[in-house]
Amino acid sequence: MKQRKPYYNQGEVTRVRTPKGRELLGRVEMLHGGRRMRVKCSDDKIRICRVPGRVRVPRIREEDYVLIEPWEIEGDKKGDVLYKYRANQVDWLRRKGFLKNL
Repeated sequence: MKQRKPYYNQGEVTRVRTPKGRELLGRVEMLHGGRRMRVKCSDDKIRICRVPGRVRVPRIREEDYVLIEPWEIEGDKKGDVLYKYRANQVDWLRRKGFLKNL
């Protein structure tokens, strides 16, 4: 029987999702429960973000890096989490200069 590789490979980066349009990078500071968390964003603002039901992200913990989209209304205070970055993707973002403000 052929051995299967895990669906993610920690050593290899194939594609990294970068911010487009209104999207921002952020770092989770505190978990509030109920799929809500406090995130320090790359524009030096702190937002209360939630994981909407349509988005499937793995378990998010403190100090994780995420991609967020601010809300249309109250966008300086609230947002939605769109994506969680893995460790090798965070290293790539750091090398390319995306995480300078975080």
